[in-house]
Amino acid sequence: MVHASLPLLFYKLVVVGGGAGGCATAAKFSSKLGAGSVAVIEPADVLPKKADWIKQRVVTFDPHKNKVITQDGQEISYEFLVVALGIQLNYNQIKGLPDAFETPGVCSNYSPHYVNNTLESLKNFKEGNALFSFPNSLIKCPGAPQKIMYIADQYFRKHGKRDKANIQYFSSLPVIFAVKKYADALWEYEMLHVAPPMSSPDPLRQCAPLTNETGFLNVDKHTLQHVTFPNVFGIGDCTNVPIAKTAAAVAGQFGVMQKNLSLVMGGASPKHQYDGYTSCPLVTGYNKCILAEFDMNLNPLETFPINQAKERRTMFHLKKDMMPTMYWDGMLK
Repeated sequence: MVHASLPLLFYKLVVVGGGAGGCATAAKFSSKLGAGSVAVIEPADVLPKKADWIKQRVVTFDPHKNKVITQDGQEISYEFLVVALGIQLNYNQIKGLPDAFETPGVCSNYSPHYVNNTLESLKNFKEGNALFSFPNSLIKCPGAPQKIMYIADQYFRKHGKRDKANIQYFSSLPVIFAVKKYADALWEYEMLHVAPPMSSPDPLRQCAPLTNETGFLNVDKHTLQHVTFPNVFGIGDCTNVPIAKTAAAVAGQFGVMQKNLSLVMGGASPKHQYDGYTSCPLVTGYNKCILAEFDMNLNPLETFPINQAKERRTMFHLKKDMMPTMYWDGMLK
């Protein structure tokens, strides 16, 4: 419902979401189109300076009328729309969560609310099961549940606890332990790291004209243009592009999406093709990393003329020391 006291707003380009894809899109197009032409709808605080910032959440998409409605009832119309909402963490789909995060030993690196529990869980670990889960859903940064397991293994070794830790990794099952006969015994843990089930955000998933059967934004996997609404583009985790959902994928998509959206704004058809590039810097210890780079067909798309399947200290420092600068000072500006 639109509140009568709120003026109707119109922008040439509306960007829904202020993560990696949304910030990069807003930064580039606000410089190109000028003041008052681009709006970002995002409740968080880190956004490009030149774009108009609407600090709200979108609750309704209406692609047939080229508008969105925010949580406070504001109606915002657009000529073009970029959906960059990311992915939604659904901890409440696991019985006992999120309440269990208040108890010792339960942690998750996927949320800023619970990530500090991880180090405390490692420090307080004495002996027993250290469990690491992977959900039966699409997931952002699919290497993250493994990374923390490898780091935990090294932490336990460094502090003389490895022989007291029974590390187990459970992947892509409807429940963490599939066989009920053994499940009760294995539910006991000293540490449990949870990778929650994930989905597209509720407002997007509830808009059938924009989404596919799994609830993700239905775009052409090469052009990133919506398959039904040519003035709508998508980028990042909220789309149905069949690749690992990582910041590297957003970086690979952004150049293509920017060029194709510019073409469509000028009355042409999109012609640039996303090759499916994505990357997962798989940290395997305190100073070791495997830089996995591949396309949507799982073929390697490697950057360096070396065997990137090997653990390397150089790749660790690439991730730790160089990628943050590339992200903040390169991609988002």
